[in-house]
Amino acid sequence: MDKVSKEQRSRNMSKIRHKNTKPEILVRKFLHNRGFRYRLHDKKLPGKPDLVLPKYKTCIFVNGCFWHKPLDKRCGNCRLPKTNKNFWKKKFSGNLKRDASNIEAIKNLGWKTVLIWECDLDKPNTLTRLEKEIQIHK
Repeated sequence: MDKVSKEQRSRNMSKIRHKNTKPEILVRKFLHNRGFRYRLHDKKLPGKPDLVLPKYKTCIFVNGCFWHKPLDKRCGNCRLPKTNKNFWKKKFSGNLKRDASNIEAIKNLGWKTVLIWECDLDKPNTLTRLEKEIQIHK
């Protein structure tokens, strides 16, 4: 049983941002400080990637582990909530299918994609690896 009412849970969930999250801002600052210029949430591309680098024809998705569930359960946010498991399984399954479909559609348009996981941003080499990946895509 959930510890809060349905109304309170709904209010809590509605406040979760999908743009301008802390991990996304961290990646944006890193790239901008290194001279990369980008667009945010380009509606012309499938899935509205978090960052789009037109010069490098590269899209970057900054994924939160709770919503996008990396396949290798690498952090504590990758677990399934204890309540309403059927709903969450369906929700997360749909998210994974949509993510895969968007990435495939972007690749079919001739663009490269880079995924950054929220939990990997704690590791020192994640952002330098990102910079190298973008440079390779020149």
